[in-house]
Amino acid sequence: MIKRVVIIGGGIAGLSAGIFAQKNGFESIILEKHQILGGECTGWDRKSYHIDGCIHWLVGTKEGTPLRHLWDLVGALDGVEIYQPESFLAFEYQGIIVNFYRDLEGLKNSWLEISPEDKQAIENFYNVIKKLQSFQIPVGKPIDMMNLKEKIKYLFSMKDIGPIMQKYSKLSLQELASKFKHPALRAAINSFMPEGDFSAISILFPLGTFTGNQSSIPYGGSRALALRMVDKYLSLGGKVESSCEVRSLTIEGKDVKNLKCSNGKSFSGDYFIAACDAKVLYKRLLNGKYDDPNFQKRFNNPQVYPLASNIYVGIGYKGTMSNIPRTLRFPVDSLNIKQNDKAVTHLQMTHYAYEKEFAPEGHSIITLAINQFEPELLAWEELVKDEDQYKQEKKRIGREIIRALEIRFPYMKDKLTLLDVASPQTYHRYCNAYRGAFMGFWPTLSGKGLTHTGRIKGLNNIVLSGQWLQPPGGLPVALITGKDTIMRLCKTEKIKFSC
Repeated sequence: MIKRVVIIGGGIAGLSAGIFAQKNGFESIILEKHQILGGECTGWDRKSYHIDGCIHWLVGTKEGTPLRHLWDLVGALDGVEIYQPESFLAFEYQGIIVNFYRDLEGLKNSWLEISPEDKQAIENFYNVIKKLQSFQIPVGKPIDMMNLKEKIKYLFSMKDIGPIMQKYSKLSLQELASKFKHPALRAAINSFMPEGDFSAISILFPLGTFTGNQSSIPYGGSRALALRMVDKYLSLGGKVESSCEVRSLTIEGKDVKNLKCSNGKSFSGDYFIAACDAKVLYKRLLNGKYDDPNFQKRFNNPQVYPLASNIYVGIGYKGTMSNIPRTLRFPVDSLNIKQNDKAVTHLQMTHYAYEKEFAPEGHSIITLAINQFEPELLAWEELVKDEDQYKQEKKRIGREIIRALEIRFPYMKDKLTLLDVASPQTYHRYCNAYRGAFMGFWPTLSGKGLTHTGRIKGLNNIVLSGQWLQPPGGLPVALITGKDTIMRLCKTEKIKFSC
């Protein structure tokens, strides 16, 4: 008898789970709150421009790697051309440009030109990133399904990475920056996160994947990637119900029997996969009756386990960006926008000149992202309660950003059009993201890592899937955990898992 799987949420984790459910003989349906699937891996159109809302770099774009194979299996990257920007980031400091080049040798040499006296610190930085280039995110069996031999093999594969993880997960970003004498190099490293308890590993790993050519950008952007996965899912016979937010579950004993949605429909199944926000599952759908101490500890202690969202501003520019790095972080003065309860001192600008369809001919689309943490996330929750004030604040921020751009780039004056301002509450509204968080818990020195199976104590047939299982999350974790969830269901059903 074919077993029916009901998937709550049509983001990358839900789509991954749905695709592998169909591949392994289950009958599945994805229920999605929004009109289109993809979750936070999305983009939207404004005034003839397309604003890409997610992918800054995607881990797993390198052909021949296990993660790239997994992306291809779900249709996300199969046959898709990959754009490889020259730099991860260019950082401005008092007329000096600090480039985080893809070419690691180029990065080292350019930093030595800036600061020959930092030769030893630069060499150490280079060597750590060089070692991390070879790291492959495990995409096979999850650890809880491995036998002893497989666990030993997995641990052996981590022998070169383990010491780096151990050392730099206990080193703050500020401590890493302090190893450099030149203020431009210190400022560049410090700029990745605000002051606080953030671990240095949070920037070293991305630089390892980027310089190792494991992370780049698929042409077409985030929404196109998600829609390719939707097409793959539908081609396998999967079903989708959009504009269908799950509101409640009917539980009998230790089993979920059905769920009810905002459109009045109800759905029953043999298994239920909550590929959604962890807070939504535990507090709203399960009414706090099946709380998990691992998540409770993290949600109740935001200083140690911080969540982050952002203000995301889309701007149209009547001109081209050919002489500007794809992502540029530059200083700003008197910008009345808060981050981590302090005034923002730098803006990070990204342009999409390589995407000809994202803007009218002769024009460019620019996005600016300002990370938001606990003080601001709470403030946005309060502000959204007054719709007029909320809209006015977003407009004010948009004007502030344009003013800052015109100061830094005088030739852009009167050529910039505010297209959209998304706040943390935008992510909450469209994706049910708790406080607008676009990833899981950020790594800090005080926090402990979490690897979760998604099982819910006291319930047999509903599991959590998605980036919350392996913070800090992100698209690769969503992809992998969606697949892992079906692997576990196959084991329960005594079915041999097939890709």
